[in-house]
Amino acid sequence: MAETMRNGLVRYETHDGGVAVITLTNPPANAYSHEMMRDLDDAILQARFADEVQVIVLAGEGEKFFCAGADIAMLEKVTPAFKYNFCLHANETLLRLEHTPKLVIAAIEGHCVGGGLEVAMAADLRVAAQGRGKLGLPEVALGVLPGTGGTQRLTRLLGRSRAMQMMVTGDLLGVDAAQELGLVHEVWEAEGFMDRVLAYARTFAAPTKASLAVGLIKRAVQSGADLPLEQGLALERELQQRLFASADAAEGIGAHVGKRDPSFQGK
Repeated sequence: MAETMRNGLVRYETHDGGVAVITLTNPPANAYSHEMMRDLDDAILQARFADEVQVIVLAGEGEKFFCAGADIAMLEKVTPAFKYNFCLHANETLLRLEHTPKLVIAAIEGHCVGGGLEVAMAADLRVAAQGRGKLGLPEVALGVLPGTGGTQRLTRLLGRSRAMQMMVTGDLLGVDAAQELGLVHEVWEAEGFMDRVLAYARTFAAPTKASLAVGLIKRAVQSGADLPLEQGLALERELQQRLFASADAAEGIGAHVGKRDPSFQGK
């Protein structure tokens, strides 16, 4: 581990191999307030601007909760206007995470519910620890809807019918069921979970993996998914042209022709 910094309710760490870990630190449930979301926003920008960071891991402190969502006690005390702006800023923060052209992995160890799942859905990949918690959007039990992107991201991930069922019932899923639906990509043993997450993250920053191409694949998918096909293809061409002009593409093509392993630099 090369660097550790705490910014209020979020810890930011850089690890060897081009990985930054952003950890929500409000135990026991890691529920988020506006203050935590501002700290998360700062950490996302820090990772975005760090040239040495190629992959971001998003985690929660401890083994019981990745994140239980918004701090309900806080929401009870604030005005409707504050609640609106709280949701607006959370939307902006998670969009910033999605728009950052670096792979983001949510490491789900413990319960990941409500706004916690909404945070995890803004990551590109989600991996979960076996037997450590459940996932779901139970906001309907509070008389509200999933208001930090849940109605939109879950629908895009699972389709209308599955997403609607999860949200109107408020049912929680075990990690295996979540994987079957495609909400979680990988389920790993709880023992040594974070070590495996870091090893997995490093594979996307390895010299044999073109992290620049990974970042632009992410941008093509995130920005192009809701565009008409012709506009999406135009975006794809522009991003491909950027890659064609990169040192990584020259290295990758040269390595293929020369029948050797590439050594990418993310440039």
